[in-house]
Amino acid sequence: MNDEKDLTSGNLWKQIMLFSLPLMLSNVLQVLFNLSDIFVVSNFSGNPNSLGAVGQTSTLVVLFTGFAIGMGSGVNALTAHFIGSKSDKDLRETIHTSAIMCLIVGVVLCAILFFAAGLCLKLVDTSPTFFADAKLYLKIYAFGMPALALYNFGNGVLSASGDTKRPLIYLAIAGVINVLLNLFFVIVCKLDVAGVAIASIISQYISAILIFISLLRNKGGACVRLKYLKITPDKAKKVLALGLPAGFQNSIFSIANLFIQKAVNSFNRDTIVNGNTAAANADALIYDLLAAYYTACSSFMGQNFGAGKKDRMRASYRISLIYSFGTGILAGGALLLFGRNFLRIFTKNPAEIEDGMQRLVVMGASYAVSSFMDCTIAASRGMGKSFVPTIIVISGSCVFRVVWIYTIFAHFHTVASLYLLYPCSWILTAIAEIIYYAITYKKISKKLDEKQAENPAAAE
Repeated sequence: MNDEKDLTSGNLWKQIMLFSLPLMLSNVLQVLFNLSDIFVVSNFSGNPNSLGAVGQTSTLVVLFTGFAIGMGSGVNALTAHFIGSKSDKDLRETIHTSAIMCLIVGVVLCAILFFAAGLCLKLVDTSPTFFADAKLYLKIYAFGMPALALYNFGNGVLSASGDTKRPLIYLAIAGVINVLLNLFFVIVCKLDVAGVAIASIISQYISAILIFISLLRNKGGACVRLKYLKITPDKAKKVLALGLPAGFQNSIFSIANLFIQKAVNSFNRDTIVNGNTAAANADALIYDLLAAYYTACSSFMGQNFGAGKKDRMRASYRISLIYSFGTGILAGGALLLFGRNFLRIFTKNPAEIEDGMQRLVVMGASYAVSSFMDCTIAASRGMGKSFVPTIIVISGSCVFRVVWIYTIFAHFHTVASLYLLYPCSWILTAIAEIIYYAITYKKISKKLDEKQAENPAAAE
């Protein structure tokens, strides 16, 4: 089985869209399956606090899962680079080293989340009403971290090779099982939040096993062979140099969002907490739609960087940015029009719906702006640069958000003044990321020109 694709030739507009569509479906399915957790407990558990309890964990879950996803994006960029440069030995060592490194990261994340669940919930001032259920959910969910890390490793490798269809199929299978198990554990077994957590980790292990078996059976260069599974030190350094900053970037965002969750809790009104929880589901849905283009950008940039095709690198970034910006406008506009209908999926309480709409109005008008930041970060990562973009994100977006909460929000203390920090931080960070990308691309372009001048036969 070999579904690898050459991303270094052909029509980029068509290729990037065809590459991104399966990723979009994968991401949307993943969000919908995650939303099923909230839908099932809020409609079938019989516990009025279930929605708030699961909602209180969402930022913490993203904090840990974001790290695993970041490691996968580092694997994606490095794998794509070696596929583009046709360095078979480097590719083999990168893939097999990454498999072990990602699994280790997953185990570490599992241990941290399990033992620090209560502390994390206290740090965001979780209401006593939701605390016990939220803690139980996190402790159970922690055991899915190794599987999540392994799936994101496999997804990173396959997407780097141009194969985005198989991860979609495996995720769909695992997701359907997740929904069925949600209903079984909550309705039949009466396990409430524990039931949806158990269903989540079972589905995560199913998707991880399926994608790993796929890599074992793959006949192309993007494959796994048990005899090659070992850590190669220089590849481990490169994987960590790209993956760790990306993981920390995702996690730092979540840490900043913990302060936002704390600010939401400061209103001392359950309708705002539950309304925010319901509305925040739109963030995951739209962010993951746009993330398909970011993965495409990183994969196309990586392969063309390895192949020394600077013009296709620049075009890959530009086209991915146009697609993600346009999708952000369409998705945000749809949310503004149908926001109340969306919120009714999770709550029937009119007060919670109105409080949730305050978030949706600000966010729906702002999602497209985030593409300038995230697509540019993906482009830099595709060129092998991850550390500086992460520092920029931490400074311009995360630190800025915390400062905003203790200044602007502390002064006005309104829901609108809280949510406006998102577009403001995206704009600030995007400006800095674009400047860094332009400088980096110029330097790499010059090096590629010099390399091709020394070896004209290698030039196109």
